[in-house]
Formats: sequence, C-alpha cells, structure tokens
Amino acid sequence: MTIPALLKRTRPTFHSFVVHAVLFIVLGFWMVPQIYMVSVGLRTPAQAFAPQLVTWPMTFQNFATVIRNNPLGGIFLNSLIITVATVALVVAISSLFAFACAILKLKGTSFLYATLLTTLMVPLASLVLPLAILLKNFGWVNTYIGLILPYAALGVPFAMVILKAFMDDAPKELFEAARVDGCNAWQTYWHVALPLVRPALVFVTIWQFIVTWNEFFLALIVLTKSEMKTLTIVPMQYSGLYMANPGALFAVLTIIAIPLILLYVLVQRAFVRGLLAGAVKG
Repeated sequence: MTIPALLKRTRPTFHSFVVHAVLFIVLGFWMVPQIYMVSVGLRTPAQAFAPQLVTWPMTFQNFATVIRNNPLGGIFLNSLIITVATVALVVAISSLFAFACAILKLKGTSFLYATLLTTLMVPLASLVLPLAILLKNFGWVNTYIGLILPYAALGVPFAMVILKAFMDDAPKELFEAARVDGCNAWQTYWHVALPLVRPALVFVTIWQFIVTWNEFFLALIVLTKSEMKTLTIVPMQYSGLYMANPGALFAVLTIIAIPLILLYVLVQRAFVRGLLAGAVKG
C-alpha cells in the first residue's frame, strides 16, 4: 500500500478520534454540576462547603437522613401518579387535535390551533394565582386532579405543535388509501396516523414526563398537606435562612434526578430519533 493511500485511509480514523476527544471534554465540563451534586450529598457536615469537586471520606448519612425523615415511598408514588396521568392526557389530547387539524382539517381547528399557540408565550408565574383561586373554588387543592389538569393544559400546546408538524409531513396518500378501504376517522387515527408519528409520540412522552416530574412552583401552591406532596417539594425542608442542611438537600436532589437519568438511559435512542425525525423530509 502506498503512503498516500495509507494517509487517505487513516484520515477518517484520526478525524473520528479528534471528534470523540472533543466530545468527551465537553461532556466532562457538562457533567461537573451533576458530579458536584452527588458529591455534596455524600459529604459530612464539616465538608459540605469544601471547594473540592470530590472529597473524602464519603458517607451515606445524608441519604439515610432523607429516607428516615420522609415517607419517600408515598411521595414517589404521588409524583409518579401525577406525572403518568399528565403524560397520558397530553399525548391523547394533542395527538387527537393534531389529527383533526392536519388530516381531517375540521372547521375551526386552524383558529383554535393559532389560539393555543399564543398560550406558549404566557409564563407560568402569571397563571399561578388565577389557577390557585380556580382550584380552591372547585375543591381540588391537595388532590391529584388539581395538578394533573393544569399540567396537561400547559403541556398540550407544545405537544400539539410537534405532532401537527409530523402529521403535516406524513404522506397524504396513506390516509386517502385508508379512506378508500373504508376506514372511519377513528380507525385512520389509530391504525395510520399514530404509527406514522411514533417517533414524535416518544419524544413528546419523554419531554412531558421530564417537565412534569421536575415542576415545583405549581405543586408548592396546590399541595399543602405533607401526605400529598411530590418529590420536588421535599428539598425545601433542608434549605432556609435559619435551618440548612446542604448534604441532605443535595441528597434529595440526587434522588429526584435518578428516575429521570434511568428513563433517559433506557429510551435515549428513541428520544433522539424522535427529536431528529422531522429534520429531513422524504
């Protein structure tokens, strides 16, 4: 093999090595906050504010304190019920509306779509007080439905935009063929539309799960009873002006993050595929 041919063959390998090296360096910087969070959760009180990224010795006492002081099983169940129910509502409502707007083109759906888009510009902080008053009047304070319905209402517009864009790009011939074969609207939605936008459905499901699981502001207002609180409210009891326990605080934050990390590890390929599926048509 000649030297030019050998250089030509090794150039892609060297380029790949450089790209991976740069990505690993960026990943290292990106992971510093996560490593620090876990590190503080494993520190003794005397080392809590040490400037080192990792300190020795490590202790699981902070995690034991959090588990001992809180019924984490019930709190985790509260978060899981609220999150799963919200995700189910958001996926069902947004996919049905996207189908009605992009495929069936029902009268008035375009106006409703444009109206819902404007809600994406409304900050959550401006809705907290009206929502709290509304939920109190309905008697939904300290109830699952008091968080599930607002979360779903806030999540539907974004999910609707994603799913409608995918359905707009779907081959219209498939829907026409389903109509010729005698499929009604529901059968077309279930057997044709949903399989076509499966990557988008996966993306919307994972995104909404993360957003709902991490939501704090509305949960703090709606859930005032200790037996109803979610995981994101627990860190408050370990932070404050006169009573602070940084080790326990970061231990709780680590516990909150673990389910999301495991979820992403399990479905990362589907998540990225759903994120990029609409980038190229055809």
